[in-house]
Amino acid sequence: MSDLNDSDGVAGASGLASDSSGADPSIVSEGDGWIRTEAEAGRRHKASWRDFADGEPGRGPGVPYASSNNPAAGQWDGRKLSRSIVADYKRMVVTDGEGIRNSLYVSGCPFRCLECYNSSIWDFQAGHPYTDALEDAIIADLKPHYIQGLTLLGGEPMLNTPMLLRLVRRLREEYGHTKDIWCWTGYTWEELMRPGETPDKRELLDYVDVLVDGRFIAAQKDSLLQFRGSRNQRVIDVRASLAQGTVVLWGKLHDQHRFIPDIYGKDRSAGEGAAS
Repeated sequence: MSDLNDSDGVAGASGLASDSSGADPSIVSEGDGWIRTEAEAGRRHKASWRDFADGEPGRGPGVPYASSNNPAAGQWDGRKLSRSIVADYKRMVVTDGEGIRNSLYVSGCPFRCLECYNSSIWDFQAGHPYTDALEDAIIADLKPHYIQGLTLLGGEPMLNTPMLLRLVRRLREEYGHTKDIWCWTGYTWEELMRPGETPDKRELLDYVDVLVDGRFIAAQKDSLLQFRGSRNQRVIDVRASLAQGTVVLWGKLHDQHRFIPDIYGKDRSAGEGAAS
């Protein structure tokens, strides 16, 4: 498990599980900086959720979200949390952004969204070290003309800035803007822009062309959305947004639409019209 604790800006279990005013006795600590219900204690991918920035306004769509950890500005610092560990690297992917891409999955994510499909790499130490050889391979693999760019996901890229800043700087040095960079993050745009956020996040954002932002919210899950899992998430044109000082959505976004349920007056997702 990762060694997150109060000094890293992530609340520990002490003080939260032992409340003499009547705290739930089923809450237990596993000594790793997180608290869990007793029923969840044996399943490390399930954590209790907490809004660390309670009362802080303007954090973007879906925030605060009751089934994710919600950090205060600057609370999580990738320069301290990152162990420069990579969970996976995939060549020639067509699902992680526009065109044919190469995708780097980094390890570590304290958001811990409910029903996250990558919960196995929440741990900052899950995977393999980022090496010079891997970096050389990533850069070389971008050379073919049919590779449109690099995608950063995980895990949480904004909390793995030590290795990713090194990588994206080199990408720009060697390819300029002939290759684009996409990034998925649990942070909202508003959270990344708020005063007090760590400067390394904004520095990484400056290299990104398209950002998919926000927590995954299971109650807003929609399989017809392009490049995102829940309706609160946005596909953002980073350079246009920075220039205009407000969120500008990526102009090529094309979500699918349900048309058969409209024709037949039935919604299969709601259990209507199921085969008998």
